[in-house]
Amino acid sequence: MKQYKECPTADQSEKLQENCKFKTRVMCKWLKKNSLFFLTTFSVIFGVAIGIPLRKLNLSETTIILISYPGELYMRALKLLILPLVISSLISGTASLNAKLNGKIALRTFTCFFLTSCFNSLLGVLLAVLIRPGHINVGISVGDAVGNNEKASVMDSLLDLGRNVISDNIFQATFQQAHTDIVEKINYTIGAANKTERNLNYKLGVNNIGIVFFCITFGGILGTIGSKGNGVKEFFSTIFDVVMKMVRGVIWMTPVGLFSIIAGKLLSVADVLLVITQLGWFVATIIVGVYLYQLVILQLIYLIILRKNPFKYYFSFMPSTITAFAAASAAAALPLNFDILDYKLKLNPAITRFVMPIGCNINMDGTAMFLSVSTIFMGQMSGFPLNIGTLVTIWLTCTIISFSSASIPSAALVLVQMILNSIGISQLNLPLLFAVDWLVDRFRTTNNMLGDCYTVAIVNQLSRNELKDEENLQELPYKTEENDMKSSENEMYSPV
Repeated sequence: MKQYKECPTADQSEKLQENCKFKTRVMCKWLKKNSLFFLTTFSVIFGVAIGIPLRKLNLSETTIILISYPGELYMRALKLLILPLVISSLISGTASLNAKLNGKIALRTFTCFFLTSCFNSLLGVLLAVLIRPGHINVGISVGDAVGNNEKASVMDSLLDLGRNVISDNIFQATFQQAHTDIVEKINYTIGAANKTERNLNYKLGVNNIGIVFFCITFGGILGTIGSKGNGVKEFFSTIFDVVMKMVRGVIWMTPVGLFSIIAGKLLSVADVLLVITQLGWFVATIIVGVYLYQLVILQLIYLIILRKNPFKYYFSFMPSTITAFAAASAAAALPLNFDILDYKLKLNPAITRFVMPIGCNINMDGTAMFLSVSTIFMGQMSGFPLNIGTLVTIWLTCTIISFSSASIPSAALVLVQMILNSIGISQLNLPLLFAVDWLVDRFRTTNNMLGDCYTVAIVNQLSRNELKDEENLQELPYKTEENDMKSSENEMYSPV
């Protein structure tokens, strides 16, 4: 006998409608919460999907400039906010802690930076030795096409680092950096050889390290003068709040900006085929190292020290990771990371304000790995003997020199040249790295950025007992009820 389903009663229909409405609200809330992540991801995919087919049309330079223009404006907006963000965050962060706690946090921070850079450099050495990316026939015949500053040494780079740390003019540091040039001095005496001399010059670019050092010192001393400094503390905390509100406005330009950057870059690069064919093993070595460190090593460190789910923390930074990848700059993602750490993850603002600006300028985990892989790659291609002693020298040299790398695109290539000079490896094939660095730079930049973010979590965990005794941390000006209400609006930076 055929059975028929009973029609739902009025109460059952009402419950079904309520259940349907509830699921709809949950879905809408979930989509709103992750809207920026989805938009950012789709913009990257769309940029690649549009950029690659358009290469076949051989677009004019003017057309490519117009496609890249929104991305250029996006990057300019982010760069505009970096300097006031670094200054206000460092001064307000260090001033909110006592001198003793500042010292402990600084020691833990720099220890983490040094150890992670050491490990990344060592990982690069091991991968380059195992994969052997340089044992392929990709030599070039364009000559020794390196820069004009061939004789610059590691020592010169380290001395310039010290000069930039202790700047003689804080206002000049906002737009110039000290830089040593090695120039040839012509000797007009018959039979006499020409000599070289070092000239200390200044090149355009923000001296971030000098500004960071000054702000840490200024903020640390400001915290020791008691109530007399409250007005200055309030001033810099207010600046930080204002800049962060500006950041949250710029963040919504991210999807359009990243699409423009990626599509424009794919259209302007002429050597995509070279990456896929001749230098595939070199690029693969870098990518394997980057994701081995990010997905295994960092997660284990986080799990051991914090005993929490590390991947939830990792995926919280997807918007800023994608931004750093597309822009090839950890500094470009700094404003987004502040917003995620302060309002989404709710880590201690004093730790965030202290660690992130410093790490953005000196902690270059991905760069340390790139330097060691590139140096061994050049050595393998030129047949340079790479014994244990040489490998240890490369490891230590790359670790130390990575701290002098600027957080700007392709800065590491200059350091590779210096390391090759110091070890004695031929630079004949160095132009190959210039051809592929536009891609490799993006992968290593994500390591640089995530290393800073994980250091914040580690230092925050190790300093939790001391921070409980700091009552003034609960009274930071930007922790107002208004901002607490707005923190819910910023949950869009959480992972999918």
